[in-house]
Amino acid sequence: MRDKTCCFTGHRTLPQNERSEVQARLYIVLQKLIEKGIQYFGSGGAMGFDLLAAEVVLELRKRYPHIRLIMVLPYENQERGWDEEEVRRYHTILEQANKVVYLQREYRCGCMLRRNRYLVDNSRGCVAYCTRVFGGTAYTVNYAKRVGIPILYI
Repeated sequence: MRDKTCCFTGHRTLPQNERSEVQARLYIVLQKLIEKGIQYFGSGGAMGFDLLAAEVVLELRKRYPHIRLIMVLPYENQERGWDEEEVRRYHTILEQANKVVYLQREYRCGCMLRRNRYLVDNSRGCVAYCTRVFGGTAYTVNYAKRVGIPILYI
């Protein structure tokens, strides 16, 4: 399954003026990956890029019914404290996902990085929206590079 899986990593905040462009690029990149045999897409379910990427996968699933969205979540109820609109989006995505994996029950220090490593370790490639050299997204991109996972930048 790993050889047919791609994961996502990206920032939690997407500038509003870039959202449409990022979404359009995601459509193009994901369609090419699907045509090359990728069937499984792993999303960490964080606000921002993760949720946008999951929504694009769900939209593409209408055209490519064989593809699967796997939500790999760091812990249960990670959406606690999010604003109402983001919580609604999150639950809509979870309801439509083919599989939801919780890596642990409760928040613990390091659980987000553990989730990111899990996504990379179980993927053949990584689609990234990374505009900074620090933080969780940069860590995940660098980890993917270290373990030899190709990165497609959006």
